[in-house]
Amino acid sequence: MKKLVYLFGLLLCAGFVSCSDDNDGTVVTLPPSELPDWYYAGGRSGTAYLTTAAAFEQPTAVIDDEDMYLSFKRGEALFENPFMTNNEGVRKGLGPVYIRTSCIHCHPGYGHGKRIPDGTFNTNEIGNGCLLVVYNKDTEGYVPWLAGMPQSHAVAPFKAPVDESMITVTWKNHTDEWGNEFPDGEKYELIYPEVNMPKEAVYVYNQDNSFDLGNYGVKLESTIGIYGTGLLDAISDEDLKEEWAKQEELGVPLNTAIFQGGDWVKQYANTAQGGDGTKYPLRYTYAMSRGPLQDGAGANAFWNITNATRSDRRFHYLDAAGSYAKYSSKDPEVQAAFGEYISKLDPNKEHPEWHVCDTLTMEQCIYNYLTSKTLPVEVSDQDYIDLMVWHRGLAVPAVRNVDDSEVLEGKELFTRIGCATCHRPSWKTGDDVVRDPANFFTEDDRTFKEGRELPRYPNETIWPYTDMVQHKLYMVNDIRTGWCRTTPLWGRGLHQKCTGSPTADRLHDCRARNVIEAIMWHGARDSHARESVENFRMLKPEERDAVVKFIDSI
Repeated sequence: MKKLVYLFGLLLCAGFVSCSDDNDGTVVTLPPSELPDWYYAGGRSGTAYLTTAAAFEQPTAVIDDEDMYLSFKRGEALFENPFMTNNEGVRKGLGPVYIRTSCIHCHPGYGHGKRIPDGTFNTNEIGNGCLLVVYNKDTEGYVPWLAGMPQSHAVAPFKAPVDESMITVTWKNHTDEWGNEFPDGEKYELIYPEVNMPKEAVYVYNQDNSFDLGNYGVKLESTIGIYGTGLLDAISDEDLKEEWAKQEELGVPLNTAIFQGGDWVKQYANTAQGGDGTKYPLRYTYAMSRGPLQDGAGANAFWNITNATRSDRRFHYLDAAGSYAKYSSKDPEVQAAFGEYISKLDPNKEHPEWHVCDTLTMEQCIYNYLTSKTLPVEVSDQDYIDLMVWHRGLAVPAVRNVDDSEVLEGKELFTRIGCATCHRPSWKTGDDVVRDPANFFTEDDRTFKEGRELPRYPNETIWPYTDMVQHKLYMVNDIRTGWCRTTPLWGRGLHQKCTGSPTADRLHDCRARNVIEAIMWHGARDSHARESVENFRMLKPEERDAVVKFIDSI
């Protein structure tokens, strides 16, 4: 993998570089001096130059320059390989309940999750990056009786919080106000998913039929690509705030729960895992629930997807209300086998509160174990460092076909019809002073602790095509709350090649099977992108094709 990054360097030595996608078999070369800035999607230090199935897996140049390559490769192995139920050895500690056995299950080819077909919700299949969003329809908040990222697997004797074999996904057709037809007569299709999760699929309800599940609903949210996330993290907090403020001044509708009156209403802070409560702008996940990458979605998921503990998180990821721990501890079948389970996990009884004795019942022991804050560390600090070196060290594929006249026309149209308003083409990264909410990687003065250095990307011009702001599209069966961060478009044209998916799988639940469908889902009457879609509809067919080709090239 390391040598592939330098393919570009070899081409430079030859005096020319290929800038076309290898899908069409045509290779056109340009002298390096004629390559536009937007060719370097991740800037000069964060761009990789492959268009193969491994395009999302390449390290940035910083990884080699800073001699972080071995750490990067170890982190890559942690991402790709499954965790096990064993109590010793590499990748130990799966469970007692979990979401997936590995990270790559949700990020096939390191990219966006694949669209799942009609039928049951099978998370054992690598590529199903969709997660269940179980929420209260009255408040739109997450239900308290499941973890925010619901778990559908368990290690015996425990039972899964939800039985995914009872959950079904149905894809339904949608007809928009234009009858799914452009003015020139060209037609398109739109589909969206509906999820059915009967109450009988919920473990706590099966244990107690009087348990009030409330007025709950279920939606799908797919994972997004993780390449280039370190580059997004290098955008300064000040520049993020400036973008939100600019849009507010222009009258763009914003989520006032996050930003109002020129300032942040809500920010991210960590006071639970070593953090000092310092506040940082929200920048990751569709819901913008996480702050800097060092305590962001990936850092969190490495723990809660598998429930493998680490030194800063020596507790299980369970529901906020404590429902699972309560009912599991009372379950006769769990009680019958817990003694054998815990004797393997804690053979020397270093945690006497987990073992039955004269003063502790089996119910109390199970509850003590599930709610413990002092669980054994299963993921070493070095493993976590390696994972974050890898996470912050993934490059972005260079733009393809930058010399293609149709792509250049599409680029101009993309801006003219208004797409670039939300899908802001470029950012200039700041000094990239690594922000560390949990104080795991840095000292108080924000310098790295010895041996915990991470890749950095100061003062790079990058081309992610996102404003890092939330907007609403008002789609049928929309994302929870309707507010969704503008997804970066960079690299998405390589999704099918890198993941093996038969469709493009765009938008938050993979409902869009191609770029046209993705654009037209932006066109609801109240959508913040309505004007851009109206402009797109008025384009000639060949102009629409040019916009699509441009989007697939970036």
